[in-house]
Amino acid sequence: MMHEHIDFPGRAAVKVKWQKKPRFTYPWHFHNEYELLFVIKGVGTSFVADSIEQFRSGDLVLLGSNLPHFWKSDEKENQSEVEYIVIQFSNDFFKEAISEYPEFHLIRELLERSLRGIRFCPDFSEEIKRKLISLTRRKGFERTILLLKILQILAKTNQYRLLAGEMYQTENHDFTSDRLVKVMHYLNSSYLKKIELEKVAGIANLHPSAFCRFFKQKSGKSLSSFVNDMRISYACRLLIEGKTSVSQICFESGFNNLSNFNRTFKKHTGFSPSNYFKEFHKK
Repeated sequence: MMHEHIDFPGRAAVKVKWQKKPRFTYPWHFHNEYELLFVIKGVGTSFVADSIEQFRSGDLVLLGSNLPHFWKSDEKENQSEVEYIVIQFSNDFFKEAISEYPEFHLIRELLERSLRGIRFCPDFSEEIKRKLISLTRRKGFERTILLLKILQILAKTNQYRLLAGEMYQTENHDFTSDRLVKVMHYLNSSYLKKIELEKVAGIANLHPSAFCRFFKQKSGKSLSSFVNDMRISYACRLLIEGKTSVSQICFESGFNNLSNFNRTFKKHTGFSPSNYFKEFHKK
């Protein structure tokens, strides 16, 4: 699992990005910062700790500090790109004030809930969309104050649900305490290598046939299809960077022959690797 280090330009309190990309490509990871993610356009699957759910345009999620997650675009949907706003702020953001002063008690409770991940209801997310867009245009002090106002609005609503299970705790979590997280941790650290069903099933302490049923139920995919998704996502990142040849990317992404890589890549993205590179960079 990747521990992402987030830089805040000029030691700013808040980092805001409005992104357009062909697809979500960042792998299973966690970071110390809180993250508020609003999907303007896109369809796929979100993975948050032990939660696996579908997402679509209008999705709004608040992720707590050190909560493992990744978003995976659905290649089967006829979509040209994903568009989203991501807001990140440090886990010591107004820490003493939020901890001590009664004016911040709702925000304190919100951030505590976010340690399991919070998905807000679509109607509520649509209501707050304009404020999130406005936040991308603010700078400095005005941006910080608007973020506090947004957090207060999020804290007051009951139109949400928690994502990670009740038994999940991020604090000092070793990512090995339950079956699904153990499997995800292994896959995300090993997907570029040869993946053997028997070994993954052993990690989950299940017979291979029982594991296949378990994994399909949780992820909606077979193990091989899921691993191929991860490999293709990684290959897309390498192609976008443009520093490596297609043949090198094939092997670095965990495939053992070029024809299989090309066939799998086109099945997942609708493009050959070379055309995918051209499509991304033509804008």
